[in-house]
Order: sequence, then C-alpha cells, then structure tokens
Amino acid sequence: MLVFKKLKSFYLPFKQDFIWSTLFLIIMAGITVVYPVILQMTIDDVVLGRQYSWVPWISLGFIVIMAVKGLSAYIQHYLADMFGIKSVYSLRNALYEKLQRLSFSYYDNAKTGDLMSRLTADVEGFRFFVSFGFAEVLRFVIQVSASLCVMFYYSVSLTLVTMIALPFLSVVVYKFDRAVHPAFRGIRESFGRLNTKVQENISGIHTVKALSKEGIEIERFNKSNQDYRTKQLRTASVWSKYFPLMEVIGNISVVALLAFGGYQVINGALKPGELVAFYSLVWYIIWPIMNLGFTINMFSQAKASGERLLEVLEADETIYDEENVRSSGKMDGHVAFRDVTFRYHQEETAALKEVSFDAPPGSTIGLIGATGSGKTSMIQLLSRFYETAAGDILIDGHPIKEYGLKTLRSQIGIVLQETFLFSSTIKANIAYGRPDATMEEIIDAAKRAQAHDFIMELPNGYNTMLGERGMGLSGGQKQRIAIARAFCMNPAILILDDSTSAVDMETEFQIQKALREVMKGRTTFIIAHRISSLKHADEILVLENGRIIERGPHEKLAAGNGAYQRIYNIQYQDKKAIMQKAVR
Repeated sequence: MLVFKKLKSFYLPFKQDFIWSTLFLIIMAGITVVYPVILQMTIDDVVLGRQYSWVPWISLGFIVIMAVKGLSAYIQHYLADMFGIKSVYSLRNALYEKLQRLSFSYYDNAKTGDLMSRLTADVEGFRFFVSFGFAEVLRFVIQVSASLCVMFYYSVSLTLVTMIALPFLSVVVYKFDRAVHPAFRGIRESFGRLNTKVQENISGIHTVKALSKEGIEIERFNKSNQDYRTKQLRTASVWSKYFPLMEVIGNISVVALLAFGGYQVINGALKPGELVAFYSLVWYIIWPIMNLGFTINMFSQAKASGERLLEVLEADETIYDEENVRSSGKMDGHVAFRDVTFRYHQEETAALKEVSFDAPPGSTIGLIGATGSGKTSMIQLLSRFYETAAGDILIDGHPIKEYGLKTLRSQIGIVLQETFLFSSTIKANIAYGRPDATMEEIIDAAKRAQAHDFIMELPNGYNTMLGERGMGLSGGQKQRIAIARAFCMNPAILILDDSTSAVDMETEFQIQKALREVMKGRTTFIIAHRISSLKHADEILVLENGRIIERGPHEKLAAGNGAYQRIYNIQYQDKKAIMQKAVR
C-alpha cells in the first residue's frame, strides 16, 4: 500500500466523491443481504406457513428494494467514476509538469515510447483501480460482514462448519497476490519497450525505407511483441493455477453447508427456508473472496503502474532555480567561461576540460572542431541544460545559477542543428518563444531569416498548418523558420548550432547577410563546419577533445600552422578543385 500512500495527494482532495460513493455502496450491499431473508420468509412463512396474504406485501417490498438498489448502483458507479477521473486528471497533469522540469540528463537515458506508456496505459491502470478497486474492497468487507451476521443469527454451528474452508481460501488468495504482482510489473515494462519500438520505427520510417530495412524492423518488433506475449502468458498461467483452486475450496464450503445443514433440517434444528437463505449467504461470502482475485488483479496492475509513475514523479530534478534568483531585467550578454569542466555521466571522460574564454557584449564567437570535440556541450552549459562538474559560467559578471531558468533561457535564442517544428501554424511556430509577439514582429523575424517569401507562397501564408515535425517543408525552409523563431525572441545572446547546414549556398549567403544585421548588439555563438560561416567572427575557438587548442580571428588562424589552417586548406582546396573541374 506504500504506492497508494505516496500518491494520496492526487486522490484525497476528491474524497467527498469517494465518501458518497461508499455510502451508496453500503446501501447496495445491505440490500443484497436482504434478498436471502426475503427468500427465507417466502418459503417458511408464506409457502410452508400458508400465509398467502403476505404475497402482495412481499412482492411490493421486493420491487421497492430493487428500485432503491438500482438507483444506488447508478449513483455509486457515477461517483466512483468521478473520483477516479478527477484523481487521474490531477495525476496526469503532475506527470506532464514533472517531465517539463526534468533535465536533459534524464532524457539521455529515457525512452520516448516508455514515457508515453506511463502517461497513458499506466495512468489508466491506476485510474481503474481508484474508480472500482477501492469500491470492490469495501463491497467485500461490507457484504461478507453483513452475510456473516445474518448467518450467525440463523445458526452459529452451521456458520462455523461452513467457514472451515475459508482460511485455506484466504491463504491461496494471498499467494496469488504474491505471484501476480511481479507478473503484471513485467507486463507493464514489456509494454513500454514495445511502445518505444513502435515510436522509434515511425519516427525513423524515412531511414528504414531508404535503406530497405523493413524486414529487419519487422523482426525486431516481433521480438518485442513476443516478449510482451510471453509476459502475458506467464500472467495467464498464474491465473489458471490459482483461480480453479479457489473455486474448489469454495465448493468445499458449499458441500459442508448442504451436508450439515440438511442434517439440521431433518432434526428440526433449522427451517428449510433458513437453509436456502444460508446457501445464498454462503455464496455472498465465497464469491467476494473468489472475486478478490479479480480485485487483486486490479490492485496488482494499479500497484505496478503506480510504481512506474512514481519513478517519474520522484526522479531527481538536477536543474532547478536557486533561492533569490534574478527573475527580470535585460541582459547585456557578456559571457565568460572560467575553467569549465563537464562530463555527461560521472564515469565518462570529460566532454569539456578547463575551458576558459571571454565574450564581450555584442561580440561573435565561432566554434569549430571535429564531432565530439565539445562545441555543443558548451552551448548546452550556457543555457544550463546541464550543470558543470567544475568551474563557472558567468553572464554579465554573475554565475548563471543566479538567474532564474525562465529568465536565463528567455535571453538566449537557439537555432539547433536538428530543427524541430510543432504541428501548428507557421505563425505559432515563429512566435513560440514569445507568444505576445505582434504580427509585424513575426513578419520582421521571418524576413530577417529569409523565410517571408516562401511563406507567402504557401496556400494560407503564415496561417498554414504544418504536419508533424514540420512535415511538408524542405529542410532549408524548416531551418529558416527555426531561425526566425530565435530572432522573434529578441534575445541578448544568440546561438546558431550549424544552423545553415540544410540550406543551399545562395540561401546560406542571404541568411548570413541577414544574420550580420541581426547579430549587431547581441553576443552570438556560431557552431559551424563551414569556415565561410565563421569568417566574420570576432574570435574563433578551435576545440579538440574538450579543450580549446587555438583561438583568434579568421585571418590569424588561417595564416597559422595549426588545426584551423588545415581545415581551411581542406575546404578551400576542395572548392578550388570543384571550380577547376567546372571550367573544364
């Protein structure tokens, strides 16, 4: 029950619905126990006692009781559903908010499909038990207690004989719970992996088809699907093992009832109607105990789901606002790294090693180096997506931890190498970082990013709806919209992570021209593999294995005899060779 105790903050606020639902459940359980009493009166008093004048009154009473039970059942189910739905609404919101707060380091190890499974299947598994499982447990307690009271009233000895087998039934139910919970935990985890496989395949369908790997993907899915099937079959085997055993033990109680009860009727110690009522009452105890298996089934699924939900809710938030942070004010954009060392995981080699540099307000810093040299790590640290292992990062002379996360990131405009656009209008995508932007400001940002002309050629212009991840636009068009989105924020610091890699040379030239205008007064970091994108930078940092091995303006580095000069020669010798071939 520890899982439900930890999650109580999500369902206790709606306890009023649960209390009223419980009240009507008590009425339903009480009326259910009245049925055998009416049956006993009908047999002993009306039939055997020949008091036929009671028939209309018993019939009328039975109809009234049925109507009350039907109305109570409707209200109880409605309130129970309301209790579960309200609780899950609150829980799902908390999960989504938690996912927004978790740092990049959490997502480095998490799988999208598994997280989706937690927010859908696991939340619904928990809701189902909250709505119906709690009610079933209460129904069990009330109905069994009431039935036992009536049975003891009729015959103490017969009640004790009938109950002989029930302790054994309770032991079997307990063992069933111990066996079925791990099985359901395995099903939930396997379903998460299956979801991940589907999500990855759909996201990468272009790559799959381009490389004709449909067969391999089908085989991989089959393996995940077989694992899910195996887990389900294992759970089914638990059911097939324990449920028939519970039924056999329940029938033993019935045999004991008929044998000893029949003996008491023959000897006149018990009336025939009381034996018939006893038979009904026994099943009102046996069936709830056997159905306890279904309730345990729901409980085990909900518990397994709750554990997976708690793994998200209790995940460490490694990036958070410190106390008394700066939450307003325009930044000048003076960036300084002071002996910064960083590693993605404790056991890994450092991605950055004692990096230091100074970027005055309005300056442009170029970053170049081989893949894995630490370029992207630097800008991720600047935006505080990760924390440094050692050293400090300062903006306007203050450590970035002194700024609120929202304030810090609102002043940093980022255009990543992998462009992501939302399934919304082009206008909404450009204004995503600044929802209060006017239409004039949105259009101005698009013009600066050389995106306005192609946007106006679309059927609905800025109101054109984009498909998933910007489907329907070319790579260059998506990248220009992403650049416009960064411009629209009007940030003090601008980060361009190889942002012109998906555009042709002519468009790159136009964007670079616009960028030079937009970068005025802003501290800009440009990550690029093309030296043409870095020529105008005030300082270029050449990185290798997490260290700055060269720094300076383009002219100085190109005239040197280091790594930058080698990159320069490779790029421009290749370009020269291509031009010579074109002339020939």
